[in-house]
Amino acid sequence: MDFKALFQFLQDLQNNNHKEWMDVNRKHYQAIRNAFIQWLDELDTKLATIDSDYYPTPGRKGINRINNNLLFHPNKPVYKDHFAAGLDQKSKQGDFYIQIGINESELAGGYWKPNNKLLSSIREAIDYNGDELQRIINKKSFKNTFGDLYPDKDKLKTTPKGYSQDHEHIDLLRHKTFAVIHPLTKEDILEQGFTDKVIEVYQEMLPFRRYFNEAVTV
Repeated sequence: MDFKALFQFLQDLQNNNHKEWMDVNRKHYQAIRNAFIQWLDELDTKLATIDSDYYPTPGRKGINRINNNLLFHPNKPVYKDHFAAGLDQKSKQGDFYIQIGINESELAGGYWKPNNKLLSSIREAIDYNGDELQRIINKKSFKNTFGDLYPDKDKLKTTPKGYSQDHEHIDLLRHKTFAVIHPLTKEDILEQGFTDKVIEVYQEMLPFRRYFNEAVTV
């Protein structure tokens, strides 16, 4: 994948963020998009060989639309400033997210604002075996890769219904989002070993994602 060409296309798109420019340059866009899909397919195959529970997700299924949803966000530009996809996509909620853009690039995973049913299952898992989650997120290599959990603006200031305020994992139980992010620089992406770096981050994130995937399926 020629990520340098991808970045150049995204920059040109942001400088000409309207349908008329895209219509003229649609063949170029399709070529970049197809190359990104091919890279995703190759990554998908590699991840399936290292993770016995991996859910195969072809690039065409995992890739996100480049159009912004103007119905709900009318003030946003017509087109996004990034290409993005979700792999290991058995559940949209718990996939492995890849975003490559001119302003922000990242690898991420977890559960963003799960619905009440999923959130209840996650809290039950933390109540039953929060020590395991604490062990995962306190691991030195995990901290070095992701830092802390994704900042949760909706985190409860009070205590979730049914749990004591002196619960040993009360801080985790108050969360409404359970996710981590590994930021990427443009230099990271343009390095020859970028795909290997993605796989390393995937492996470091795997115990974290498995914990929550088990919580919502058990």
